[in-house]
Amino acid sequence: MFIQKFSTLAELYSHSVANFSENECFSIYGKEKLTYSDFSSLVEKVADILFNNGISSGDKVILLGQNMSNWNAGYFAAVKSGFTTVPVLPDFSADEINGIISHSDAKAAIVSKKQYSKLSEISKENLEVIIMMDDLTLIKGKNIADTTYTVINKVESNDIAAIIYTSGTTSKPKGVMLTHNNLCSQLSMAEDLQKVVPSDIFLSLLPLSHTYECSLGILLPFMHGASVVYIEKPPTANILLPILKNVRPTTILSVPLIIEKIYKTKIASKINENSLNRKLYGTTIGRKLIHKLLGKKVKATFGGRVRFFGVGGSKIDPVVERFLYEAGFPYAIGYGLTETAPLIAGVSTSTVRIQSTGPQLKGVELKILNPNPLTGEGEIIAKGPNVMAGYYKNEEATKEAFTEDGWFRTQDLGVFDKNGYLYIKGRLNNMIVGASGENIYPEEIEHVINGHSMVVDSLVKEEKGKLVALVQFNREELEKKYDSMKDSWDQKVEQIKAELLHYVNSKVNRFSRISLVVEQAGTFEKTPTHKIKRFLYN
Repeated sequence: MFIQKFSTLAELYSHSVANFSENECFSIYGKEKLTYSDFSSLVEKVADILFNNGISSGDKVILLGQNMSNWNAGYFAAVKSGFTTVPVLPDFSADEINGIISHSDAKAAIVSKKQYSKLSEISKENLEVIIMMDDLTLIKGKNIADTTYTVINKVESNDIAAIIYTSGTTSKPKGVMLTHNNLCSQLSMAEDLQKVVPSDIFLSLLPLSHTYECSLGILLPFMHGASVVYIEKPPTANILLPILKNVRPTTILSVPLIIEKIYKTKIASKINENSLNRKLYGTTIGRKLIHKLLGKKVKATFGGRVRFFGVGGSKIDPVVERFLYEAGFPYAIGYGLTETAPLIAGVSTSTVRIQSTGPQLKGVELKILNPNPLTGEGEIIAKGPNVMAGYYKNEEATKEAFTEDGWFRTQDLGVFDKNGYLYIKGRLNNMIVGASGENIYPEEIEHVINGHSMVVDSLVKEEKGKLVALVQFNREELEKKYDSMKDSWDQKVEQIKAELLHYVNSKVNRFSRISLVVEQAGTFEKTPTHKIKRFLYN
């Protein structure tokens, strides 16, 4: 039975501040740590500024900045006061950011020094209040000292708590409206996957403006009196390793890219470091033994206390997941979208099945729309209290996002097994229909390509009935491999193309074989959540 703890984020905030006042709350690695009591003082300070400057119930407040405790202070100041937050991904371009400020009808903005230069003069003129996120000083507005607001807005469960503009791979951003009820129901659902306790320490790696990190990386630990640590630099392997050793987190939320990079740079090399390892790894028993031994080292590298490593945002490489599974690493997979706040399916660390996102969460209904009679595959559709209210000022897109009988269309293709476990096949818009009517999923081929040591990233598309792979090669590794050769770069690339073509086609089914490998010059253009903007290349 699904039981929801809170109906609004205002209730959640009041509960945690009252019950966990002396607990450690938010901190930046190597800097001052805040208790829940300290944090509530910051929240009240921001709320006072906004109220004193005429921001009222339902008004939009932009949050634009890198991860820090003050970002959270702005978020809670808004949602507890009946305002609507508009979290903006800091990797958005200036044009995108100013477009969002205009489209959202925002009256106030809390902006970090690093992001402030992206605000256009028109945006600054139209915003009634601007607060500098780094120190919560007022940049624009009435600075009324020693004044506290007396108006207390009643917050209702169906009020819009946040409008989150997606970083879509196929179109311009759309403003997803999430209610207090959407977000609160999501938190109760997530509890079934992993119990959070006040002693938990979350290490934050993802942007706070992303729904995944905001819901499960801020709200969930805050609800239980746990603490969250932020880092000020990009979470590369070299940056992360000493931090993991010192923080010793119990919980980390990640996208596949982070653990895949760690696997490629720190683990794959160990597996292939000598001929004995390679020979052992070629057997099932030897592979599992090596994975188990390396798993112990990885756990120690992560500080020795991680009990939940959540992976979401996109499909994880099956080779990397097999390592995590056989190593006994406490990982879990989840599936969802911004429009579902975000989770709709997931597993605990003890119930994972390789390449499955797990069954639907309690309180959510999932089914396959128009399933293929032979494979059972089709579009995943969802119903539940965590499904968005719609897209802001976009009735046409909202209508397209739902079936006539009210199911949300995820645009993802999947299939359920007999035990109700969901397996994601790919995006509906990305699927390629083969010459004989076969469904070809580019993402599955890309996972194979990206598993090659000489590849950084790839994208598979169809051209004139043939599958073509755009590939960004790892120049550094390629130079090492062909160091003794005097061939030009172009000759080296032609050799690795031929090798890659054989490698991939030996691992995929007949109708998923690629016909051509094309080098991608430079990096692919990506969304802030590290997904390739496919529409630019198709």
